[in-house]
Amino acid sequence: MRWGSYTLTLEYTARQGGFRISNLYGNTIGLKADQLRRLKNIYRRRIPPDEVLSGELARYVTSLSSEIHRQIGLIIDRQGVIHHVIVGDQKEIVIPDLSDFGLGKRRLRGVRCIHTHLKDEPLNQDDLTDLALLRLDLMAAVGVGDNGLPAHIHMAHLVPPNPEGKSYKLLEKVPFHQLNLNLSDFLHQIDEEIAFSHKGIDIEKGDRAVIVSASQKGRAEQEDSLEELRELARTAGVTILDAVIQRPKMIHPKYLVGEGKIRELIIKSLQGGANLIIFDQDLSPTQVKSIGEITELRVIDRTQLILDIFARRAHSRDGKVEVELAQLKYLLPRLVGTGKALSRLAGGIGGRGPGEMKLEVDRRRIRDRITHLERELEHLSMARRQRKERRVETHIPIVSIVGYTNAGKSTLLNALTKSSVRTEDLLFATLDTASRRLRFPREREVIVTDTVGFIRELPEDLFGAFRATLDELRDAHLLIHVVDISNPRFEQQMTAVDKIIRELAIEHIPTLLVFNKIDQVDPEEVKALCRRFEAIAISAIHPESLMSLLAVMEERIWNE
Repeated sequence: MRWGSYTLTLEYTARQGGFRISNLYGNTIGLKADQLRRLKNIYRRRIPPDEVLSGELARYVTSLSSEIHRQIGLIIDRQGVIHHVIVGDQKEIVIPDLSDFGLGKRRLRGVRCIHTHLKDEPLNQDDLTDLALLRLDLMAAVGVGDNGLPAHIHMAHLVPPNPEGKSYKLLEKVPFHQLNLNLSDFLHQIDEEIAFSHKGIDIEKGDRAVIVSASQKGRAEQEDSLEELRELARTAGVTILDAVIQRPKMIHPKYLVGEGKIRELIIKSLQGGANLIIFDQDLSPTQVKSIGEITELRVIDRTQLILDIFARRAHSRDGKVEVELAQLKYLLPRLVGTGKALSRLAGGIGGRGPGEMKLEVDRRRIRDRITHLERELEHLSMARRQRKERRVETHIPIVSIVGYTNAGKSTLLNALTKSSVRTEDLLFATLDTASRRLRFPREREVIVTDTVGFIRELPEDLFGAFRATLDELRDAHLLIHVVDISNPRFEQQMTAVDKIIRELAIEHIPTLLVFNKIDQVDPEEVKALCRRFEAIAISAIHPESLMSLLAVMEERIWNE
């Protein structure tokens, strides 16, 4: 069996008993008129809800399947209504689009697939994969006997998450005429088991995600980036269920990952109860739409996740304007021909914040809003320039704290100035610039400024929007580059910060490298790293460790 594209050669629509009955799918070329008529007649059958398949219909289908030497498949709902009749070849059928049978809050789709096997063979791996991918109630194959009568029936159903990692269970085959299964009770039991396994999971309130990376970079770099994505998701309040990693020779243009991986992704997402997929790489609008349609889940990328975090944490007017501007610039190209895919983003991760707008708004209104925000940002920049001029007149030196996100910059500002800027063990806990005065001996003062944390591969739209705020770094007399030395990726983080400093064209400003969180690292290793990088070692949560930093700051500011 295959699930995907299909050839529709005959369409048949009718009504029977008040129920809408759908189309005849598959390749019917070469079939006789009488055979086509008999296939159409299948729609007029109704199966008791307690039966997998009635004996009469089973004999009718296997006899016809034997005559045309092709598999025949039926898609049946829980009321016994046949929605699709599928004509295949000797080896397989192709299941049509079942998106009309949405999962919603259910764990199963509410339809089963019954098809014939001409040699009475058991369910194959494609059958079982489709069972899991499509979240069917039941997958069954009725064997065709030598005389065209039903032979054995082979069945499988989905099971809750388990230590073995199996998503389905194969039932023992039985002769069809000996099948004794109350389908309604059986499906109710499966529903109960799967629902119990998801007890405590609130898909409406809490996002549960599978994270994905498809990259041709080195394995270590890919794993580091995926671990950072996990931290970003934690910052956004997302529970990570699993991770899918692929290092393809060629990036798939439609799904980013290969079709085999996309199937694995769907199975993991559905089995774990995920309602969100987060890609570590930026996705094109077409990829978002394609992945969203095949998985029936919300799909976002790294950029959109970062935008969501920024939208939550921006409190100042400057920050809110900058975030909204970045959101709209990101969304604008994704409003073209997206329709259903982007409607998934309304609400939840990737769709909130000061920049939240209805996604069906037309491009002209979006552009008008971008123009308005750019003008407002220019006015806010003028206000910042005026504040800058006043600071220059006072001749008070400015020290700006920079560094990777969650390196401890705000904690250091609080420790130096005895202030209470909000701190959290999360990425991008600080988005709004904070400035405080620090008094040295001999009545000397400096203004210490905390800035938004940096991150590698900072989204271009976001970097552009925050450039006005980051430009304030140009006024600094000294940059304090804070590094979380306890992070195993601290050298890559240092490189990312240095790159952004160069992009801002402020590398000429004297920089003091400070290794933070030394209380979490072996002292001998700290000494060796400080010698290697010519850095000062501190722990921002222990004020007594800051004396050497204060001494070097005073020397750098007034003696150089």
